[in-house]
Parts: sequence; structure tokens; C-alpha cells
Amino acid sequence: MKQKRAGTAKSDLKSKFNDINELLKMSARSGDFISTKISMPNQPISISYYKTLIDQKLLQQHVIHTLQTRSLDSEYKTLDEIKSWIPIENIEITDKVSRIQSKLLKGFALVRLHENDAAFALINVSSKQGMRTNNDTENEFSVVGPKVGFVEDIDTNIRLLRDQINIPNLIVKEFTIGSISQTKVAVVYIDGVANERYIGIVEQRLSDIDFEVVFDSTQLDQIMSDNSLTPFPLFLSTERRDRVVYALISGQVAIISDGSPYFVTGPSTLFDFFISPEDYYLPWILGSFFRLIRFFGVIFSLFATSMYVAITTYHYEVIPKDLLGPLIFSRQNVPFPPFIEVLFLEITIEFLREAGARLPTKIGQTLGIVGGIVIGQAAVEAALTSNILIIIVASSALASFATPIYKMSNTIRFLRFPIIILSAIWGGLGMFIGIGFLLVHITRLQSLGSPYSVPIAPLRFRDFEDSFIRSSYQFLNKRPSYLRPKTIHRYTPDSVKTSNDFDEE
Repeated sequence: MKQKRAGTAKSDLKSKFNDINELLKMSARSGDFISTKISMPNQPISISYYKTLIDQKLLQQHVIHTLQTRSLDSEYKTLDEIKSWIPIENIEITDKVSRIQSKLLKGFALVRLHENDAAFALINVSSKQGMRTNNDTENEFSVVGPKVGFVEDIDTNIRLLRDQINIPNLIVKEFTIGSISQTKVAVVYIDGVANERYIGIVEQRLSDIDFEVVFDSTQLDQIMSDNSLTPFPLFLSTERRDRVVYALISGQVAIISDGSPYFVTGPSTLFDFFISPEDYYLPWILGSFFRLIRFFGVIFSLFATSMYVAITTYHYEVIPKDLLGPLIFSRQNVPFPPFIEVLFLEITIEFLREAGARLPTKIGQTLGIVGGIVIGQAAVEAALTSNILIIIVASSALASFATPIYKMSNTIRFLRFPIIILSAIWGGLGMFIGIGFLLVHITRLQSLGSPYSVPIAPLRFRDFEDSFIRSSYQFLNKRPSYLRPKTIHRYTPDSVKTSNDFDEE
């Protein structure tokens, strides 16, 4: 009986030892995981940790320096001796794999006395770097939900990710890019979720980059792009942590360069640029309503002024009789054709936008409001433009800001001009020619080899659950099929059960 118990205990110890080694091997695949040995007079001590999660100064002063100093006087025999000597509270000694994994990913250092031991001393040397008041998101603000953004330090950014994705499967692979800058670039993905094809494409394209200085992640976005002759952004750039976390758990790959507060995620689709994290923090009916408002705003911003040019130049017959009188009265003193009138106002709006964006915040806001009112009123009184067009252009400019991602907003601003020109040449026909070219171009685009216009082309009915509308969480338990994730299910939804908390008498 004793031999059987001894054999069982030995088997359990071996099983724990194997599980711990598997955990360390999985963690070692990440470039920010460090496993090192401290040379002691009697025997080496191994220390393992994630460098992006810990305070390096705390580790050096209170752990490594203390161990080396104490080893000169006496020999370490047990982890309890190490625990009593290190001046840090709540040091835990355990051989439970789940506990070791949890603490490792919370910023603890693992100290092991012998290589064959299954027990570790868990020492809290976690860093609070990055969790400060000035790393709020500036360009992707939302009223509801967390407002944690990234900063210009790559280790801090990866720490912020690991705080939310608390599993060893979060893999970080580091590259050095830039013949002059030698910039550190990290590729982040979840092993077992992201498709290996996309991981391989990203790593290959980063390895092939020959560049001098990498200033920002958005430069890598352009260099890695599947098509450099398109105004559409093929990768989503974001400074929000929650957006990157959602992309990673969906099966996408994220790229970040040192010195940049922006992550680049891909493969992306056209719909990704109109989805706001706020959609998931509101009830699904409200989230879907605001998302549809965004899509309508983009369509209005893109085609409102070109439709005005087409109608007032070639198609007066489609104007309702009651509206024709006010329109004629508004334009009767304007000496320019509608095309010149629209072009003048659109370029003026762009001037105001650029000036407001480049000036300090308070001055820029004042310039945008006062400049818009003064120039608009003066243009109408000078008979350079009509009142109706002022309203259309102002509404169009306002609608373009409904896009959550600034890069897509710039694309919409640019696309308005060629469609206006086509409408001025061929009227409604020119407008539809522009729409046709736009649709063909979008359907031909790819992001990391994945179709840009999915789930519309190619058609994926199941992925419509999170495209034009945001469905209930009961139906969002599967990852998007076009990402080809290795595991399709995210969680198992249960039906809501209501219960009466009041006792019936």
C-alpha cells in the first residue's frame, strides 16, 4: 500500500513538473518573457517573469540583489529561506500550475531553487506603469466604457494588453526594423485562435521590410499593405486597448512599434472602420441604431454635394414643385455654376478642418466655429453661394465625423471630390459611374489576403450578425468565419432565467 501511495505521489509530482515545463515553454515563445539563472556561490537560482509586466528596479533591488548578498553568508536550502530574506510582503510558495500561471501573468516573478522542483516562490514585482491619468484615448473617445489608451512605450503597451488578456497563449514576437532607427516592432496574437496563415503573412512582410527610420506603426501599415494604390485603409489603426483586445480574441493579428501609441490590426474589413467599441457597451438595440446612423452618415457625406451638383445642373425635373421656388430664389444672384459653387465651399471646409486640427485645441475650436459662421454668412451675402448649399455642405461635413476611425474619415473626405467632378460632367449618370467604380474597387481589395468587402462579397450570412447591426450577445458567441480562426466558439450562451426574489405568502 505504501509503495502504491509513493508511486502515485511520484506520478503526481512528475505530472506537475511536466505541466509547469509546458507553461514555461509556451511563455518562452513570447519575446517579452525572460527566464534567467542567477549565479550563486553554491547553486544557481532560476527566475522567470514577463519583462513588460514587472518593475525592473524592484526586481533588481529587492530580489536579485538580496539573494546575491545573502548567498555570501549561507546556502539556500529551501524556498522558505528565500521567502524570509526577501523584503517583499505576501510571497507565496506553491506547486499548483493554475496558481503559478495566474500570478505569472499578473506581474509576479517565479523563483525556483532547483531545476527538478515543481514548487515556485511567487514574488510580487508588478509594475503600475501605464495605468495613469494621461493615457486616455484622445482621437477615439466614447462616452460609455473604458478610456484606457496606449502610450509611446512598447513594453507598457504590451503590459496593458496582458492585464486584460490574462492567458499564456498571448504570444508576442519581436522584430527589429529600420536600418538607422533599429526600432523594436512586436507582433501580437493569441495562439490557438489566430489563423497561422495570417501570422505567417505578417511575419514575412515585416521581415522583408527594408526601411531607414520607423516613426510610427501607421508607416508599417502602408508598407505591409496589399494594395498601395487605394485611398482606403486596409489595416485598422487604433489607440484604444479594448478595440485591440476585441480584435485579438476575434482572431486578428496586432502590430505595434516602439515610439507609437497606435496598434495596427488585421486582416480588416470595411465594416471594422464603422464599428465603435461603444456599440458593445450599450444594449444591442441602441448599439445597432447608432451603427446604422453611422452608415447613413457616411453615405450622406459621400453623395450629398455630388447629388446637388447633378440635380441643379442637369435634372431640375426631379425637384419637387414646392422646393423648386426656394431653390431658384436661393441661387438667383449666384454668378457661378453649381460645380464651382460646391468646389469653393468644400475646399473652404477643408481649409477650416486642417487649420483647426493643426492649431492648439482652444484656438482650433474657436476658429472652426467662428470661421464657419463668418465665412458662410459672408459667402451668402456676397452671392458667392446659396443658403441651401451651405446647409448641405455643413451637414455633409458633420456626417463625415460620425466615422469612429479618423483614417476612414479622411478617405471619405477625399472621395467626395472625384464623385463631384463626375456629377458635374455627366450628371446622375456620372454619379452612378463613380459608385460603380467604387464598388468594384472595394470588392477587389484584400487585407492580408482576406477579402475587404466580406461579409457582402463574398457573401457570409452568419457574419451579418455583427456588421450593419450588432446582435445580442446570445448570437455573438462565434468568431467571424472570414478570419478562419482555429477555434470558432468564444463562449457558450445560456438563456436568461428570471426568478422572483420576493417570497410568495
